[in-house]
Amino acid sequence: MRDKIGRRRFLAGAAAAAITSSLSSRRAYSAIQPQVLRMGFINPRDSQFGAGALEFATYVEHNCGGRLRVELYPAGETGGELEMCQDVAAGTLDMTFTSSAVFTAIAPELSIFDIPFLFRDLGHARAVMDGEIGKAALARLEPKGIVGLAWGENGLRHLTTFDRAVRRPEDLKNLKLRVPQSEVMVASFKAIGADVHSLPFPDLYAALSSGSFQAEENPIATIVATNFDRVQHYLCLTGHVYSPAAFLISKQVFERISPEDRSALRAAGVAGSKASRAYLDRAEKSGLEELRRRGMKVVEDIDRPAFVASLAGLESQFQKQFGKDKIDAIRAYGK
Repeated sequence: MRDKIGRRRFLAGAAAAAITSSLSSRRAYSAIQPQVLRMGFINPRDSQFGAGALEFATYVEHNCGGRLRVELYPAGETGGELEMCQDVAAGTLDMTFTSSAVFTAIAPELSIFDIPFLFRDLGHARAVMDGEIGKAALARLEPKGIVGLAWGENGLRHLTTFDRAVRRPEDLKNLKLRVPQSEVMVASFKAIGADVHSLPFPDLYAALSSGSFQAEENPIATIVATNFDRVQHYLCLTGHVYSPAAFLISKQVFERISPEDRSALRAAGVAGSKASRAYLDRAEKSGLEELRRRGMKVVEDIDRPAFVASLAGLESQFQKQFGKDKIDAIRAYGK
């Protein structure tokens, strides 16, 4: 369990630093020492998040003339994803690199990306996030006190289970399945027939180990990094949801930074995005081989059309929630 006392001390120190910074002019402050930006993320350093965050920090180091420095806090040291986003909005945490699953509680309209089988493939998903649709989505965070610098990547989500292969929707019937805190994903798997519930990610391994859940779903890189193979026996390559991630900075912090360095931070986000995607491209192959080596049974013959058909009853609900035009624009992008 995360050390809540340590997190409180961290936030208290960050708030004190922010107050001190605001009382000094930017010129005087930067002449003495670089402005430190603390970036938290939920996964270990050796993950798609760690790779992206490290590249972000390296870019800032090389391109901001010593005026800015990024400190990385991996593995939930600064809280869960929702907590980190709330702290970024409040200005008590400078930055986070977080998956989009948390946006359901911050900007619910962005949970459109949680609709299963929304994207044709990985290339389609990345093109949407890098284009005008993705840029407009990030802009929706600014009224919440958060500036979205760039979309990174969490990856294609696949099912893992303890005791059964999942090839068709009926294989999920009454399966105790954990999903992120996303209303869209909960509704989708309930429609298929799973016994689905949300649970914060830091509690997931223990819940799988105890048998509270029989199954979960995550990108391959996350499954490897968190050793879910020890408590799950089947990896089913459903690729049902593309999970983006985003580099976010507190609007309060961002507005205290010079225009030149703001541009550098956006460029750092793009560099970090490329690094997180490159890590995932490697993980899709090497991670799959590693999980096989560890003894997981990999199920590849997934009946994707059957899964899509099983969700047809939710289409009108999603259209009402997000707008038919927006869903259609994503599906048609690049055709």
